[in-house]
Amino acid sequence: MTATTQKPALNLIDGRWTGEATVERGNPADPARVVAVAPSSSAADVDAAVTAAAAAQPGWAALPPPARGAILLDAADLLRSRHEEVARDLVAEEGKTLTEAKGEVRRAIDVLRYFGGQGWGAEGEVLPSATPGTTVLTRREPLGVAGLITPWNFPIAIPAWKLAPALISGNTVVLKPAELTPLTAANLARALTDAGLPAGVLNVVHGSGAVAGDALARDARVVALSFTGSTAVGLSLKQTLDARRARVQLEMGGKNGYVILDDADPATAASVVAAGAFGLTGQACTATSRVYCTPGIREAFVEALAKAAESAVVGDGLDPRTTMGPVVSEAQLAKDAGAVARARAGGATIVAGGAEADGLFFRPSVVTDVAADAEIVREEVFGPVVAVLEVADLDEGITRINDSPYGLTAGICTTSLSAAHEFSARAQVGVVKVNRPTAGLDLNVPFGGVKDSSTNTFREQGPRASDFYTWSKTVYLGHS
Repeated sequence: MTATTQKPALNLIDGRWTGEATVERGNPADPARVVAVAPSSSAADVDAAVTAAAAAQPGWAALPPPARGAILLDAADLLRSRHEEVARDLVAEEGKTLTEAKGEVRRAIDVLRYFGGQGWGAEGEVLPSATPGTTVLTRREPLGVAGLITPWNFPIAIPAWKLAPALISGNTVVLKPAELTPLTAANLARALTDAGLPAGVLNVVHGSGAVAGDALARDARVVALSFTGSTAVGLSLKQTLDARRARVQLEMGGKNGYVILDDADPATAASVVAAGAFGLTGQACTATSRVYCTPGIREAFVEALAKAAESAVVGDGLDPRTTMGPVVSEAQLAKDAGAVARARAGGATIVAGGAEADGLFFRPSVVTDVAADAEIVREEVFGPVVAVLEVADLDEGITRINDSPYGLTAGICTTSLSAAHEFSARAQVGVVKVNRPTAGLDLNVPFGGVKDSSTNTFREQGPRASDFYTWSKTVYLGHS
């Protein structure tokens, strides 16, 4: 069921596909099978990409917004016509199930349509002035060249929701996608270039974060950088960008908690948590990874969650029987297995799952009998691993949710409207889910976290996503 064709994913610089593809990417379901090859770009490659973006930016910004939007809309149509092929490429290099991959490609299509439609939207405001014969206008101006550094876990959705608002606002872009998923990023870029995006407006440079990512962050012509990835890397990038007073947007780690109250239905609660914890192989910054149950429901909930974990069919994402794909790499497998092994060594009970010895497949795992300050409760695993603890009541549950350096998403299962409102008000996170999985968000609402999960400044997605990529100008227009 694995992909059989090795495909090149070259750099895109000034409208030309270029670079020597030497870095191989294996299929996580069959690591020996190479599915993509990409360049290992140098700082000189990044310099060429930024040079092309800087040269193209004035002309792109001068193009009327409806014309810019039309290109995004045409790219969405092209991506839709290639939906199946792009989704299969995504499965081959990232490991998702085909259903999950198709959903992610659909998200990218919808994002391009959403921001393409904003080309016909209003820009700025008309405001009254205290001076007679004067009208005050505000304008949104593009920043210039935007750098984007994106992760492997959503290799088409996250690049799309970063580059679409950047482009519709009149900026040009240099994208450095994750090393593990070069092919999917190339598929997105190809849809845009085939739709008529002018040369240099979008540039893609493959390579390591230490070389290509660092060069992008340090280039003085890159006036804004949007990054999604680990907290450690994000904070390091912020220091670099802050030192030269460039704009920076970070979306980083999460250790997302869920509270289950006694009034919830155990089976329903387990279904919600399983979807958030085990969907996408748990490889999402919004995945549920710690659960706090009140005493009356804990036993029934753990039993139902363990049953959900054990029922997962782990395998190749292209196999229609598979409900959870492999982890993305050997490093991620070691992280998942190590977290569970250390929890077991510390006295935890593993009620479902654990390490798998066959390839990169790892069964979803449920861990109980752990302390509130245990590593598996505090540190992000980024895999299908969830720890379940007991709390006395809602108040203690909220306290535990907030006792984390992260603040991305959190949820609660309850039939009490007052409990839902109290949790929503007090949870120190960017997104609250009530009786819904922590993972997943509509594209027309703001996304971002607080604390070490985000810079907590400009939000991604939704009608205000373009704020990061623009600056506001006030114009006084005298007419008498």
